[in-house]
Amino acid sequence: MVFMLLALAPGGIGASMQAAGGQGNTTGIAQQQAYLEDRYGLSDPVIVQYAKWLSSISPIKFGTRDLRMPGGERVSVPRPIPAPSLPQVFPPPAMPSVVFTPSTDESQIADFKALQRDAEGARRSYVGSVRLFRDALADVARAVGEPLVGRLDGKGGAKPNDFADVLIVLDAAQAAAAKAQSENISASSGAAPAKVASNKNGEKNLVAPSVAAQHVAQLALARVKLFDAAQSMDAKWALAEETRQRATIAFMAGPYPKSGFPIIPNLVSLDTSDFGVAFSKNRPVWDLIIEALPVTLLINLIAFPISYFIAVPTGVIASVRRGSWFDTLTGVLYLSLYSIPTVLAGVFAIGFLANNQYLGLFPVSGLHDTTADTMAFLPSTNLAGAWHCGWLLDLVWHIALPVLCLTYGSFAILSKQTRASMLDNLSADYVRTAKAKGVARNDVVVRHVFRNSLLPLITMFVGIFPAMLGGSVVVERIFSVPGMGSLILDAISNNDRDLILADTLMIAAVNVFALLLADILYAVADPRVSYE
Repeated sequence: MVFMLLALAPGGIGASMQAAGGQGNTTGIAQQQAYLEDRYGLSDPVIVQYAKWLSSISPIKFGTRDLRMPGGERVSVPRPIPAPSLPQVFPPPAMPSVVFTPSTDESQIADFKALQRDAEGARRSYVGSVRLFRDALADVARAVGEPLVGRLDGKGGAKPNDFADVLIVLDAAQAAAAKAQSENISASSGAAPAKVASNKNGEKNLVAPSVAAQHVAQLALARVKLFDAAQSMDAKWALAEETRQRATIAFMAGPYPKSGFPIIPNLVSLDTSDFGVAFSKNRPVWDLIIEALPVTLLINLIAFPISYFIAVPTGVIASVRRGSWFDTLTGVLYLSLYSIPTVLAGVFAIGFLANNQYLGLFPVSGLHDTTADTMAFLPSTNLAGAWHCGWLLDLVWHIALPVLCLTYGSFAILSKQTRASMLDNLSADYVRTAKAKGVARNDVVVRHVFRNSLLPLITMFVGIFPAMLGGSVVVERIFSVPGMGSLILDAISNNDRDLILADTLMIAAVNVFALLLADILYAVADPRVSYE
């Protein structure tokens, strides 16, 4: 669903690049566009783009196997170069045919890297020339006016296939004549500056140039720019195709070992998932997830047991002592905590508990002190008798406030659910039978009533754990914790599509794991549940 929201939004997967236009780095935009075109196929239907993304993240790979560099980086076979736009109007040059024998000596890897750089640079240059060609085509459409201007998209861009039926081609002689004509019109009509004329009284007035002459000059210049852009696009396509063929031949020579394990040679293989590259951070997405996911899981796996260890026992005691002061106090306290938004609690925690102007008991942000790399793992004292908290205690000290903000809101839900489930079972017939047989009260409550009350709590686990993951997005942003929450917010703000999709996939995987764990716990808590 997230993929469809990104792909069906105005501009599709490459919307951020189209919105950047000429404001960004042209080389960087061309590089991103070439990458997204290879990964998704921006001109393909949405369902085909989704299938290509699934094939990238799937461990089952089809076609030529990638190569694996010593550092672990994946090297894919060079992708085909898209054909130039409007070949029926601007015929491209003949397909280059490269005959090339790569080196096999010590310089093989260095030569392969150089060929890769050349192929990537030529590809980016070609992609940039395609953008310029489309801009020039849009200028021609605007200069002509209706009906061509009506074929532009909502952002004023031109899709070449929408203009295939329009004869707008110029040869070199026509282009030179059109350029000379536009210069003559501009000089004679004053299209660039307005003329200055004097009336019979000697007063000087500005004379506006002819509107028709301006229109002819603009159209002539637009056609010249389109012809030049088409020539540049065709020339850069031929260069990109030639360098791609050279890089492909060098790739097939195998400068690095092949990645993955073959199932059907040259057809099907098993390999690690390819989550793409995060252009906002210029790093592989998987590397960012490997760094951020353990942080989020650490905070949640600490906060989650705390929530259960506090809320469940108080719920049990409140049910056994129904109507007592403890029942009333815990109910009011937990509902009051539940009413405090996480954002407000985080701001108050930083403002009062971490601010040195007030209590200053905790650090404001991060997971460690700046000197954590030099700390011992456990608390210790040096030769002078000075005490040092150690790496582990420093981590606990830093995550205390984030864990607090994640836990307090779940006390009310878990405690009330435990209390209600316990009260239902306390009035059951088997409880009265156990009491009549002389079973001790504690055994009745713990071994009979509490165990039969676990199923609703396990069911709530499936909902609370994903909710805590969602809440960690806010908490991590407030306390500057480098986890999945901060990562996905950065991805959204930077329009980093691969990072958004990978983060969504990881959170979904954690939720599915929570569902699986709940099913296993059902069988552990209730002997009547079996999955045989």
